[in-house]
Amino acid sequence: MHKSADVIIVGSGIGGLTVGALLQQQGISTLVFEQNSVPGGSCSSFSRNGYRFDAGASVFYGFGDDLSSGTLNLHTRIFRKLGIDVKTVHDPVQIHYHLPGGFALPAHYSRKLFLDSLQDRFPHEGEGIKKFYDELEAVYDILSSLPAGSLEDLMHLAQVGLTYPGKTFTLAMKTFRSMGKTARKYISDEELLRFIDIESYSWALQNALSTPLVNAGICLADRHHGGINYPVGGSGVIAEGLVRGIEKYGGTVRYRSEVVEILVEGGSAHGVKLANGECCYADVVVSNATVWDTFNRLVPDPRYHVAEEKFQRAPSWFQLYLGVDGSVIPEGFHVHHVLVEDWKRYDQTGGTIYFSAPTLLDPSLAPSGKHIVHLFVTAETSEWESFEKSNGQYLKAKEAFARTVIARTEKILPGLADSIELQVFATPSTHERYLNRYKGSYGPLLWPGQNVLQKPQNLTRVKNLLAVGDSTFPGQGVIAVTYSGVSCASYIARQMGKPLAYL
Repeated sequence: MHKSADVIIVGSGIGGLTVGALLQQQGISTLVFEQNSVPGGSCSSFSRNGYRFDAGASVFYGFGDDLSSGTLNLHTRIFRKLGIDVKTVHDPVQIHYHLPGGFALPAHYSRKLFLDSLQDRFPHEGEGIKKFYDELEAVYDILSSLPAGSLEDLMHLAQVGLTYPGKTFTLAMKTFRSMGKTARKYISDEELLRFIDIESYSWALQNALSTPLVNAGICLADRHHGGINYPVGGSGVIAEGLVRGIEKYGGTVRYRSEVVEILVEGGSAHGVKLANGECCYADVVVSNATVWDTFNRLVPDPRYHVAEEKFQRAPSWFQLYLGVDGSVIPEGFHVHHVLVEDWKRYDQTGGTIYFSAPTLLDPSLAPSGKHIVHLFVTAETSEWESFEKSNGQYLKAKEAFARTVIARTEKILPGLADSIELQVFATPSTHERYLNRYKGSYGPLLWPGQNVLQKPQNLTRVKNLLAVGDSTFPGQGVIAVTYSGVSCASYIARQMGKPLAYL
């Protein structure tokens, strides 16, 4: 069998592209297969009538300038290592929360301003607020000082453990704690605990009790350090930059090349088969697909089947991409918002509205005098399977549901419906088809009470088949899948005798 590359990567999500770019620079040849015509998966961009929309991801960590911050500014470090320039714009507010009872609070980049605002709302919990967010800061302080690498690489673990014994032990102990239980050590006010739940749900899609403290320490502390930074040109710029890095060092990304099977023989992966019948071979295969797509579709051997209920499945999304007249956005309006109307429904499908207006940071994404409004709510494929596409029923259902989301959003942006000049909608079925993801899901979540280290790692039960992306540690989100890519690349590079220098 003629080897096409040292490593074949299935899918050009950010995790897979990170693996490809880091390995290729290290002299390990990589070949990435992508079924679509653009890279990035849910972190890609698409254009319509002069508007450039983010396909999914819209809030970005990892572009901080402080290189003393170890693992939490990975985008900055990776692109500098590759010699690729990705410009960003700083966002002074992570999310502006709009909650029941008239409770509205922006999560400012300034930690003092954020904590002062929260303590003004809950003066009787002032000390508890400080102690809880100090716990998150302590996790951040540890994580930011440790080098990124594979938790399955014994040499990496030994090196980190010997160099940072105290921090390693402390972090290991913190992996057994949840964000919610930690909050309840210091806080009793139910409304404030609800706020901490939505702080978690806004990025983890789980309440605080179900969210590991370590994960919370990354997102809710790093927003006050590296902060939120938007890539100029939209989310797709991140993927495009990684592709440039792969190609710069001699690697290849093949578009419109769908992988239909990972070739396994004798319990070991040795290549892939494409939809056109072509077979390509490599020493290692890396899957950027979900755990269910990898082992229930791409690896047909039933011995490797993964039951859906083994993990809590993250939902999919209904997304609205709107081009609007710029006059509808008032002066001083923030870029990212989360709207909760009823605490009883916030964690049910469609219960929370996510809102992004990236043109407030990057006006080049829309025609002059216009803005982009990106709305999305959780949804499931089962809610859309009954609508016929051939007779227009599916389209009418999309339009009707979109009108309800737009009407709800007018609570924070009056006049939105009348300002719309372009609209594009995507259901969970769109996500399932375009991203080739099981039920349009964004991967497995931990069940309440599970340790964060129980998240699947890069190694799988199939020899020479590794996994990357939101089905692996540490989980969902662009910076999280980037970490999974760094971890995977580090493991492969050491196994091939060309270990990566720590980022």
